Amino acid sequence: MTTKTNPGNFFEDFEVGQVLRHATPRTVTEGDRAAYGAIYPTRFAVPSSAEFAASVGLSPAPVEELIAFHIAFGKTVPDVSLNAVANLGYAECRFHRSVVPGDTIATQSEVIGLKQNSNGKTGVVYVRSTATNQRDEVVLDWARWVMVHKRHLEAPAPETVVPDLAPAVAAADLVVPAGLDFTTYDFEAAGESHRFGDYEVGEKIDHVDGVTLTDPEHMLATRLWQNTAKVHFNTEARPDGNRLVYGGHVISLARALSFNGLANAQLIAAINAGAHVSPAFAGDTVYAWSEVLDKADTAAPGVGALRLRLVATKGRDESMTLRGEDQKYAPGVLLDLDVWALVPH
Repeated sequence: MTTKTNPGNFFEDFEVGQVLRHATPRTVTEGDRAAYGAIYPTRFAVPSSAEFAASVGLSPAPVEELIAFHIAFGKTVPDVSLNAVANLGYAECRFHRSVVPGDTIATQSEVIGLKQNSNGKTGVVYVRSTATNQRDEVVLDWARWVMVHKRHLEAPAPETVVPDLAPAVAAADLVVPAGLDFTTYDFEAAGESHRFGDYEVGEKIDHVDGVTLTDPEHMLATRLWQNTAKVHFNTEARPDGNRLVYGGHVISLARALSFNGLANAQLIAAINAGAHVSPAFAGDTVYAWSEVLDKADTAAPGVGALRLRLVATKGRDESMTLRGEDQKYAPGVLLDLDVWALVPH
């Protein structure tokens, strides 16, 4: 029997400087907006209402930034992380322009670092991925690192190259969507009255609600993004027989839950850093809280930026504790995500 299926790359197949052009560009439709809203409890006004989006200068109404992120990320999986143990983190992610239905997203990645693990069985691959639309305009770009299996344990370790990644996107480098204007922002329609000046650095916000993960739901979402990683679907892909929930699914759940207290954080401008601290599985109930890390003005009329730490937990943590005294993540933390969001003054 022969097979012509792409087996994906193993750790020893990667080289620093290698460019991977990922297959099957994907066109965004209104169906993506509807499916996203069915899977995640999102209620943000800009992607929900064409009229609201037009009132703040965005017409046609953009889809959620994370739709573009998940689609672009999914394209990288067959070449970067099909044989992964786990996705480890993100950095330097900027959303350069809004994505609207009809846009076609294509992605390519450059290998920017490699480091074999001490066990000799796996290694960490660092890539910088860039997603473009049908006009070859950059939609978003980001760096991520992923732990990948070796095909042959005897394969020699590559020279260790660990890229120097910025701890955060500078506020001055944030890209505000063209035409965005919050000067006549309708707080009543948006669902909350909180504006830029109502948030203080160091403040923690409990998002209150929780969502229990199910296998059908997270697998449907992951299929929607055409993410083919075996561990999300095949119970034989992991020794414990569990389907691992795609980390991006937890990101979108946490973002949707953050509406409670951050309903006016309408647009994500950047993901500064992110870590999937612990695995998530069906049956886990996800809660979220945020901490305000920084604030900045932008050049757009009426638009400010909040730097937020968005934390997802397995079970509700009313103390909102990220790390213990030993500086290790507290039990139950699933996600530690650092983002810039655009809010009205």
